[in-house]
Amino acid sequence: MKKVITAADAEAMIRSGNITIPAGAVVTPAAKDVFGSANKSYGVSAAAPKKVEPILPDYEYHWTPGKDPKTPAEIDAFFHSPAITKLKERMVEIGQRMWAREYTDGNGGNLTIRVGDNLVLCTPTLVSKGFMTVEQMGLVDLEGNQLAGTFKRTSECMTHLAIMKRQPKAKACCHAHPPHGTAFAVAGVQPPTCMIPEAEVFLGQIGMAEYRTPGTPANAEVVGNAAVDHMAVLMVNHGVITWGKDIEDAYWKMENVESYCKTVWVASQLNGGNLLTITGGQAKELIALRKMLGMDDKRANWKECELCDNAEFRPGTVCNIGGPAASSGTASNADAEALVKAITDQIMAGLK
Repeated sequence: MKKVITAADAEAMIRSGNITIPAGAVVTPAAKDVFGSANKSYGVSAAAPKKVEPILPDYEYHWTPGKDPKTPAEIDAFFHSPAITKLKERMVEIGQRMWAREYTDGNGGNLTIRVGDNLVLCTPTLVSKGFMTVEQMGLVDLEGNQLAGTFKRTSECMTHLAIMKRQPKAKACCHAHPPHGTAFAVAGVQPPTCMIPEAEVFLGQIGMAEYRTPGTPANAEVVGNAAVDHMAVLMVNHGVITWGKDIEDAYWKMENVESYCKTVWVASQLNGGNLLTITGGQAKELIALRKMLGMDDKRANWKECELCDNAEFRPGTVCNIGGPAASSGTASNADAEALVKAITDQIMAGLK
């Protein structure tokens, strides 16, 4: 009778490191699957598996400095190359994600990716971010001149370009109007710090840019300046813009901003608005982690007390040298109670 190699037999042979199938043996389909998944060859001794080094996902586009295409033919070939087409597909996908999460409405929001010394991919104007196509993407230079694409580029790409000119690490930008982040921008309230570790690591301090008419050089100026030291910027009375090393990174920061602002807003409605913070020392540890991940932080040399001073946020925490962070709400409530008592005493005295 012929020997039958079962799946269990195959697994045992693989574990032993010696796969030798006797002549004439019958290998069951299940056993073949086991051998196949282990990438083994019948009748040959098994080799030790190679060690595979784990990798991190990397969507950053790397170009060769000084090698931007120049002629119309070179630009067209570059714009339709497989690598650039893949980036355009990613922009379309991220536009759909923004729209699905209600970060954009109508034709709001825009995306850009830097692909050369003087080349930037951008989304079109007057097109919903949830329904863009690869064919609608455009290519501009750092002055905003459109070099390729049949759909007109968004006017707000000038703000993205202003960021890229000032901050070399900004390889992609994402602009949207997420409800909670935009609510902070409309209220003119800078989100507090030292409350959620993930926000400290992936966002750092969120910046603020004064209102200027969207799409104008003035808006590009104030936002570009604010973005030098902030990877996320609230544009007062407008929305949010974020940047990163690639478009996925920039979009993630948009999610981070919206989630953080929503959480802080909800938390401020609880417990009398007394929000807890981590310590300045713990904040320094998170800033050090940002540096390890390749992200600069203007607060690197700040004093511990300064890192968690949210005196301008109401309700919030204030700097308390030599002790734990204290809630500004507690002090204001005590003052209010004292004032009410004094007024009540005066009224009662008058009635008597």
